[in-house]
This record gives sequence, structure tokens and C-alpha cells, in this order.
Amino acid sequence: MVTQALRERERSGRLDFEALEMAVRSSMHEVGGLMVERLLDTDHGGYQGPRVRCGQGHEAEFVSYRRKEIVTVLTSVTVERAYYYCAACRGGVIPKDRTLDIVGTSFSPGVRRLMGRVGSKEPFAEGREDLKELAGVRVKTKQVERRAVFTGKFVVLKPVPKLYIAVDGTGVPVIPRETHGRAGKGEAAEAKTREAKVGCVFTQTSRDDQGRPVRDEGSTTYVGAIEEVVPFGWRIYAEAVRRGLSRAERVILLGDGAPWIWGIAEEHFPNALQIVDLYHAREHLANMGKILYGQSRPEWKRWVSARYEQLDAGRVEAVVAALRRVPFHDRIAQQAVDREIAYFQGHTERMRYAEFRRQGLFVGSGVMEAGCKSLIGLRLKQSGMRWTVRGANAIIALRCAELSGRWEEFWENRHAANG
Repeated sequence: MVTQALRERERSGRLDFEALEMAVRSSMHEVGGLMVERLLDTDHGGYQGPRVRCGQGHEAEFVSYRRKEIVTVLTSVTVERAYYYCAACRGGVIPKDRTLDIVGTSFSPGVRRLMGRVGSKEPFAEGREDLKELAGVRVKTKQVERRAVFTGKFVVLKPVPKLYIAVDGTGVPVIPRETHGRAGKGEAAEAKTREAKVGCVFTQTSRDDQGRPVRDEGSTTYVGAIEEVVPFGWRIYAEAVRRGLSRAERVILLGDGAPWIWGIAEEHFPNALQIVDLYHAREHLANMGKILYGQSRPEWKRWVSARYEQLDAGRVEAVVAALRRVPFHDRIAQQAVDREIAYFQGHTERMRYAEFRRQGLFVGSGVMEAGCKSLIGLRLKQSGMRWTVRGANAIIALRCAELSGRWEEFWENRHAANG
């Protein structure tokens, strides 16, 4: 074809640029196809000895080599494959087909990808024409249809049994100008930190042999930033949507007693089951015991242990009743008791821990605690560090991408955005 284009120039005195480039493309496809064919045959047909496992618990015996024509994105190639026969299953086994991902098809993975792509975007006949014109791949309309439908079956999103959303906040040390006018801890103190709001999303599909929930491996993703509640609410909502919120059979939101967390829950996840992290609730009781009895007295340990037992059983009303009975000796203790009574009464239905455990649910946000340490503590809270909000948010974003397993995705998108 290249020779024809050159001859036409000699005859007419004009070079048909389009004809030349199409001819060169076709020639390169043919050369590439030969290279692919030779490379595919360097494994001696995928021969694996006189016998191989058939995949059903039997052994299949080698019979012969068989050739198969495969349509690739370059051109059609012929592949030699070792053929085995399993007498028990009464069927053939071709290990090389499995390796090359061509079991039951005469189209290469690359061609199947293109067929699925055009089949999702336009009528199948038009897709066939585009494959021919744009990629030089020649297939039939019906083949495009069948392949697109077959591929689509594997894209259908599966339901998510349990989707967990955990939210927390942690302080990040910042430079003085970032806290100007912000109150800190203690009287007349100026803040030295800004709160980073952090959220994680993970899934659960099973329990262990003792009935305890098991987090799906590799399912945890993170978001975080030093920002106000409203934008963070949209941030964690977007992550939940990305992770399958609309497909979740059940949504569970875990958090401590911070009102802003439950405000986000009501606005963005109104149908979620809300659970106060058990260990945060226990911490409230431990601190209350120290105020009332002092940590060195034996009464402190007995009182706290009894409250833990009631709390674990989900008997929040009993915890509140015990708080009402405690002897306090000063105004500070009385105020502390009143705060804790309000805390437990305000979260009663979020603390039915025995019932939550019976349903096989997580009642603690250990994943979130670990996330705060990994995202924030290990990188932004080292000795002597002081951040601007802008700098801290940039690092938090990078940490979220890394810990969520999205670094490569981020990097590819970064290159695309930069051209």
C-alpha cells in the first residue's frame, strides 16, 4: 500500500498524505501483528507437562497442539496452544487460553475492551464502523453487541451489605496567625491548634467464628481537612457516594458525642443507624469517676467497672440513674455530673451496644482512631511542627490519597490536568 501511494505520486505529481498515513498504519499493524504472534509462541504452546489439573479436582492428559486465530488490535494472529483432555469431566483444558484471557473467545483482551467501549457509547452498527475506521479492527455488528452485553454483566454494581461512616476531629498545631482570635483551652488562653475533621468509609460483609464483625480487607478510604462543618459534611458525603452509598443495604455512622458530627448525620445520612463510639462513652465514665472519687481510691475502680457493665449492656438509663445518685462535694463536681447526665441522655438510642453487637455491628471507631494517628499524628503533629492551614490541608490530602490506595489514580489525573 505504501508502494502504491508512492507510485501515485510519480503518476500525478502529488502525494496523497491521507492515503500514505493510512497505508503506513496498516503496514505497522501487520508488522506489529507478526511480532505479537512470535512473542505469544515463545512458550512452546503453554505446554505444562503430560498432565495438568483440570480445575475440578481431576487430572487432564496432554493430547496435542491446536492453533487458534485471534483478532487483536493490530491484526489477526495465530496462536499455538497445548490441548489437554479430562476424561472425568469429558472436556478440554487449555492452560494457555487462561493465561492469555482468551477462553471461549477469538478476540484479544484489547479488542474486547474496544468493543465494550463503543457498545456503551453508540449503536452497535456505528460502533463497528468506528472500530474499522479509527482502529483498523474489523468485526461484525452482532459481535460488537454480544461482547458489549457480556462485558456489561461484569460492570453491574453489587449491593453493599454494610457501609460504615466514621467521623472524628483532632487538633493540628498551627502558626500563631492561624489561631488569632480563637479561644483555646483554659481561661483567657489562645488556641494553638486548629481542628482537622477526618472521616473514613469502610464496608463489612462477614463476621468471625465468634460472631464479631470483620472489616472488609482493603475497604477503608479516608477524607480530611481543616475546614468548617458544612464543607466537610459534603466532603464525607461525596466519599460515601463514591463508595456505594446508594447501593448500601445498611448505613452505620460512628462518632463521639460532638454535636457537629450528628448534625452531618442528620443532614447527609438521615437513614443511617447512629452509634456513639463505645470507647468514647467509656472515657466519659472514667473521667467522671476520677472527679468524684479520685483515681487512687478503690471506690473509683468499683464505680467505673459497674458503669462499664451497664453501658456494655446498653442500659443507658441505669448509667444515668447511677450518675444522679453519686455524692458530689462541690460546685465543679455537680456541674460535671450534670454535663454527663445530659451527654448520656442525649445519646441514649445511640448507645444500645448489646443490641448492636447482637446484629453483628461495630460499636467502636478504632479504624477512625487509627486513621487520625496515621493521617494526622504521624505526619503533622511531630515535635516542633507548626503549620499554615493551607499547608496542612495539602499534606492531609496527600495522606488521604496514599492511605486510601488512590495515589496512582491521583498521579494519573494530575498529569492529565497538567496536560
